[in-house]
Amino acid sequence: MTTGVRRRMGVEERRQQLIGVALELFSRRSPDEVSIDEIASAAGISRPLVYHYFPGKLSLYEAALKRASEDLAGRFTEPHEGPLGARLLRVMRRFFDFVDEHGPGFSALMRGGPAVGSSTTNALIDSVRQAAYDQILSHLEIKDPPARLELVVRSWISLAESTALIWLDGRRIPRAELETQLVHDFAALAAVSAAYDEEMGTLLRRVFKDEPDGPFGDLVARLIALAP
Repeated sequence: MTTGVRRRMGVEERRQQLIGVALELFSRRSPDEVSIDEIASAAGISRPLVYHYFPGKLSLYEAALKRASEDLAGRFTEPHEGPLGARLLRVMRRFFDFVDEHGPGFSALMRGGPAVGSSTTNALIDSVRQAAYDQILSHLEIKDPPARLELVVRSWISLAESTALIWLDGRRIPRAELETQLVHDFAALAAVSAAYDEEMGTLLRRVFKDEPDGPFGDLVARLIALAP
């Protein structure tokens, strides 16, 4: 991502360039392994000039993380058209696109990296989780979720994160299978909760009545096939 020929940039233009360069490098290697010298070289500027725009690697990492978190949060946005299972599958594909593109950075963030634990980083991570949570509730057409539904949705979001991390460690399971499995996991978590709560049961029946085909219908068929 080297510029090749140096040219004068405005303050904001240069900041955005450095964020983009850093994000690309952090996407290929853990942020801990990327130096300010590498970022400066890739941007075609001197090390002191990087520090002119960012006081240190941590602040640059947080800025890059902010851009990445906004990108990731946007991938949970999905038109309210068609069966819920098909919508969730499209979201999971975009989620894994992001994980695939930003593997080392995503892994470093979730497992522990240079900015983990800072108030800025925690707020950004929480904003992505909240965006995902809000989108799921929107698709379920629920504004004030009961406690069991909140537990299901937030547990599923955590499961998607941990599944992505396991997949990155060797990619031993085909990505497409995991995308479908996570959609099935959402239905399974909801079904278990519905077995204990009539309100969840009513919600699940409403969702499943529009799912004769697609991921949810496929899961039901697989579970029936397991019965003796």
